[in-house]
Amino acid sequence: MIDFIIGVTLMNAMPHLVLGIWKGRMFSVFGFGNKQNIAYGFLCLVISIVLYVYQYGLDEIFTNKLYFGSLCILLIYFVTGHLWYKLFNKIEK
Repeated sequence: MIDFIIGVTLMNAMPHLVLGIWKGRMFSVFGFGNKQNIAYGFLCLVISIVLYVYQYGLDEIFTNKLYFGSLCILLIYFVTGHLWYKLFNKIEK
């Protein structure tokens, strides 16, 4: 059961971070809005990491390629998301 919660919270972080950065409206625990979605995305991410470390240990994050890959994509997007938003959300005149 804990593995299910680890996966759900990691995957739930992704749409909230993406929509928060791209200024989309999506309901979260903290309400509607960009900052609320980003905050909820981080909360889900932290819950996922804490549960994973509790269940398997810190070293296992790097050896479990599925979890580590998903985590890397999420963190890479968070770091580069504002750049992608600026590049692809230009209004054509």
